[in-house]
Amino acid sequence: MQRQALEAYLKDYLQIDRFKDYAPNGLQVEGRDEIRTIVTGVTACQALIDRAIELGADALLVHHGFFWKNEPATIVGMKQRRIKALLAHDISLFGYHLPLDGHSVIGNNARLGEVIGFDNVRIVEQVPQNLLWRAELTVPVTPAQFMARITERLGREPIHLAAEKTQISSVAWCTGGAQDYIDTAYELGVDAFISGEASERTFHSAVEQNVHYFAAGHHATERYGIEALGKHLADKFGLLHHFVDIDNPI
Repeated sequence: MQRQALEAYLKDYLQIDRFKDYAPNGLQVEGRDEIRTIVTGVTACQALIDRAIELGADALLVHHGFFWKNEPATIVGMKQRRIKALLAHDISLFGYHLPLDGHSVIGNNARLGEVIGFDNVRIVEQVPQNLLWRAELTVPVTPAQFMARITERLGREPIHLAAEKTQISSVAWCTGGAQDYIDTAYELGVDAFISGEASERTFHSAVEQNVHYFAAGHHATERYGIEALGKHLADKFGLLHHFVDIDNPI
């Protein structure tokens, strides 16, 4: 398919105009016109770009792309090497940040709920753009059982900031660096909250508000949306798709 057609489809499918974001959503680096092979991954790091080159990608789609607010505008050093590699191989880079977090079907939050296996899932309407989700557990579990479930499903053990509650029957989550939503989780009355990262202040919020907090990894919680997006595009347009997971312990 043509690059412009892919860009237009993703703009509509991910509803990018709904989001006020920290980086541009859509085409960030322009490559060749015709796209047959796409590679998806979480972050447009050098290792992912190198794999995209090896796989003969026409386009690279990521959750964390380039040109973030408050970063230096100059294209030097690490950023220069990444962009130079893309341009040298005529590969387009597409980045989708909050629109990929909030999509109700293939988004990071939707997919994380599916991967962990939550039932009775719904979007929290008080938070705009589908960025906070919640679920009620059919059978309450202990915090240790809950942690074991996350560890098994995500393949890594989360940091657990423990509260006094001995049972977990409700949970809210927002992937990535959304640890401050723990305060909203408390207002919702849930027993546990999951995100990717933890800050020093997160510990006190968890303890003082009696909400179990699980920092399951920024990368680990956001692997699933971009992969699902690639599969969706492959099925719809007959593109060859490779998902490349560059390991990241954070």
